[in-house]
Amino acid sequence: MIVTVLLLLVALCAQGGKAEERAVAPGTGHVSVVIVGGTGDLAKKYLWQGFFELYVQQVASGNTFSFYGGGLSPADVATPVLFEILKAVSCSKDASEERCALLRAQFLRLAQYRQLKTLEHYQALAEHIGRELQQEGIAEAGRLFYLSLPAFAYVDVADKINKSCRPTGGAWLRVVLEKPFGHDFRSAEVLATQLEDSLKDEEMYRIDHYLGKQVVAKILPFRVENKRFLDPIWNKHHIERVEIVMKETLDVKGRISFYDQYGVIRDVLQNHLTEVMTLLTMRLPTNVSSSEEVLQKKLRVFSSMLPLRKNQAVVGQYQAYQTTVQQEMNKTKDHVSLTPTYAAVLAHIDEAQYEGVPILMISGKMLDERVGYARILFKNDVFCLQSGDGVHCKPKQIVFYFGHGSLQYPAILVSKNLFRPVLTSGEWKEVTEHADVNILGLHISDYYVQTPTEQKEAYSELISHIFAGCKNNFISAENLLASWGLWTPLLHSLAGTYPRIYPGGADNRDLLDIRVNGKDVGYTSEVVIISPEQMGGPSANSFQVMQGNFRGGDMVSAWPEQLVERLAADMEEAAEAAVREGGVFHLAISGGSTPLALFHRLALHHFSFPWSHTHVWMVDERCVPPTEPESNFRGLHDHLLQHVRIPYFNIHPMPVQLNQRLCVEEDRGAAQYDKEIRGSVLGSSFHFVLLGVGYDGHTASLFPGGRADGVGEGLAALTESPVKPHQRMSLTFGAINRARAVALLVMGKGKHELITQLSRVNDKPDKWPVTGVKPADGRLVWYIDYDALLG
Repeated sequence: MIVTVLLLLVALCAQGGKAEERAVAPGTGHVSVVIVGGTGDLAKKYLWQGFFELYVQQVASGNTFSFYGGGLSPADVATPVLFEILKAVSCSKDASEERCALLRAQFLRLAQYRQLKTLEHYQALAEHIGRELQQEGIAEAGRLFYLSLPAFAYVDVADKINKSCRPTGGAWLRVVLEKPFGHDFRSAEVLATQLEDSLKDEEMYRIDHYLGKQVVAKILPFRVENKRFLDPIWNKHHIERVEIVMKETLDVKGRISFYDQYGVIRDVLQNHLTEVMTLLTMRLPTNVSSSEEVLQKKLRVFSSMLPLRKNQAVVGQYQAYQTTVQQEMNKTKDHVSLTPTYAAVLAHIDEAQYEGVPILMISGKMLDERVGYARILFKNDVFCLQSGDGVHCKPKQIVFYFGHGSLQYPAILVSKNLFRPVLTSGEWKEVTEHADVNILGLHISDYYVQTPTEQKEAYSELISHIFAGCKNNFISAENLLASWGLWTPLLHSLAGTYPRIYPGGADNRDLLDIRVNGKDVGYTSEVVIISPEQMGGPSANSFQVMQGNFRGGDMVSAWPEQLVERLAADMEEAAEAAVREGGVFHLAISGGSTPLALFHRLALHHFSFPWSHTHVWMVDERCVPPTEPESNFRGLHDHLLQHVRIPYFNIHPMPVQLNQRLCVEEDRGAAQYDKEIRGSVLGSSFHFVLLGVGYDGHTASLFPGGRADGVGEGLAALTESPVKPHQRMSLTFGAINRARAVALLVMGKGKHELITQLSRVNDKPDKWPVTGVKPADGRLVWYIDYDALLG
C-alpha cells in the first residue's frame, strides 16, 4: 500500500512538460543516504526521523539502504552522539510495538558515523559504498546527500561530492541544500554560480520546509478544486486584503551567531512567506504537477510585484535581544544590534487582477502565540442593522491554517457565508465536531473545516519527495534569485533603521499593531508621556516616552525609535513656528552617525516640513573633501538633503576646502563662515541647533583641553581633534549659545557611563565641553534614549 502511494507520487510528479525530466522513479536497488552535519540540531529534531519514516515506507519495496551521519568530529567522539539521536526515532501510531522495535533495530544496524572533513574522507566514503555494493552483489539506485550545514560550507562540500562521491552506472545523485541561500541578491547569485560548477540543476534540491507543510502544499490543489467558486471572487473587486503570518513565542537564544546576520526578513519573509504569497496569487497552471509550469507562474508574480520601499515595512526587536547578543557573541555593553526580530511588510502586485489589494507579510519572535496562517479576507457588502449574528453579517474569509495556535492542527477553513469547499481526495477530510475556539474573528462553527486525514511532518514529506525525484516543492535557482531581487532593495533601505523595542509575549499589547495607509504601513500606537516611576518593570508601559530634567535643561527619554520620532516632531514644530513668525527657519546640524535615524525619519515621514523656507547649516566638519565618506556634509547630503525638496542656495556647508587645500588658517575659512552666518541669520541666532555628545564629553568639534570659551568671540573656528582626521571646523559656544533652541541627542548603552558622569559634574567646559552648552535666551533639551539613560 505504502509503495503504491510512493509510485503514485512519482507518477504525479512526472506529469506534464519538462517535469518528466526531473522526476525519476526510484526503481529498485541500493540507496546511500548521507546527512552531512548528521549530529546537528536539525538532524536531531527532524532529519533522522524523516529518513526513518522513508525507510519504513520502503522496507518492502525491494530497495536497500545504508545511512551515514557525517561530520567534522572523529568517529570515536561522534558515533555515540549519533546513536543516541537514532535511538529516539519513533514509529507511526498504527505500527505494533513488536514491528516498531524490529524496524528501529534494523535502522540502527544500517547506520554509521563517518568523519567528513577532507577530500580524502569523502573518497574513503565512496570506496566504502563501492565495497558494500560489490560484497552484497546489488545494483545502486542512487546517493542522497543532505547538507545540514551553514551555507558558507556548501560550495566546498559540493566540490568534494562532485570529485569523489558521484555514483556510476546510471544511478542518480541528489544533494539537498538548507536555507539560507545567500543573504541578498548578489550573494545568492554567487552561491548559485559556484554550486553549478559541481552540481547539475536537477541534482540540487533547495529545501524550504514550509513547502512541505500539508496546508501549504494544498493551496494550489485547493484553488483548482474550487475554481468555479473562486474564479468570480479571486480579484481586487472582492478581496479586501491578504495576510500571511508566522508568529513565534520563542527567542533566538543559541542561534544568535546566525540570526544576528540575517534577522526576521531574511529568515522568514524572503522565503517561507514569499513562497506562500506566490502560491496564493499566481495564475493557475494547467497542470499543477508540472514543476516547470508552476515555476513560470511564480516568476510572473515576481515580475509583477511593485518594488518594496522603506515606508512599506516596520521592524521591531524584543527587549532581551541585545543582552543575548552581547552574551553569546562576547560583545561589550556598548554594542548595539539593529537586527529586527519582528517585521511587517506591505506588498502589492501590479496586475489588473490584484491592483490595490494589500498583501501583508508578518513574522516575529517573542510574540503572544505560536501560529502560522494565510488569510484571504473578502469584502462584505452586507450591512446588518440588527441581525449581527446572521451568517451574512460575519467576516468572509478563507484561512489556510498551517498549525499550532488555538486550533492545534493544520486545516483549511472557509467561512460559511462564502461556499462549501469541494472534498475530492481521501487524504483530506471534513471536520464536523469542533472544540470551542475562535479563529480570526469567527467561531470555528462558522467555518467549513478540512484537515489532512493523517498529519505528517514537513521534513518527512519533503524527504519522500526527494527520494521520488519530485521537484515541485523545492526552490529553483530562478525562483530564488527572483525572490532576492524583490527583497534586497528593501533590506538595504532598512539598514541602519532602529527597530521598535517590544517586551515580548502578552506584554506587547498593541505595540506591534500596524495600520495600512494607501501603499504605506506604520505602527498604530503613538508615543505617550509617562512618569519616571512607571519605568521600573518590564511591562509594555515602560516602552513609551519619559520627560524630566537633566543638568538644568529639559529632558526627553524613550527607546530609540520613539525618541527619534519625538525629536523629528519637535524640530518640525520649531520650523513651522519660525516660518510663521519670520518666513525662514535656520537649522544647524551636527555630524556623526547618531543623527542618521533622525535624517531618515525627516526624509520619509515629515512631508509637510517647510524645507523650501529652511536654511541648513553645519555645526562642525572634518577637514576632508566634501566628497569623502568621512565628510559630515557628505553624510548629511546622502541621508537627508538629496531626499527633500530644499533649494540648493539654502544649504550652507562649511568651507573646509579653499584654494585646493584643507583648513589652512590663512585661507580664513572659519572667518568666511562667521561672516556668512552674520549676514544671513538674524542676530546670528539659529532657530534650532542639533548637537551630539562624544564618549569624552565633546560636542560639535569642541574637545576636552580646548579653550573654555569655545575658541574666541567668533561664530566658527578651526579646532583640533584627538582622533583622525585631527583638523576640524566648528561652531563655537558663542554661536551655539545664541540659538533659540538647542537639542542634545545621546543614544546607545555606550553613552550610559558618560550620562552618569555628566549628572554628577559641575560645568567644566575645558574637561567636559558639552557642559559649556548653555543657551543664553534659548531652550536646551536633552534627548536621551533609555539605553544611554538607564544602561
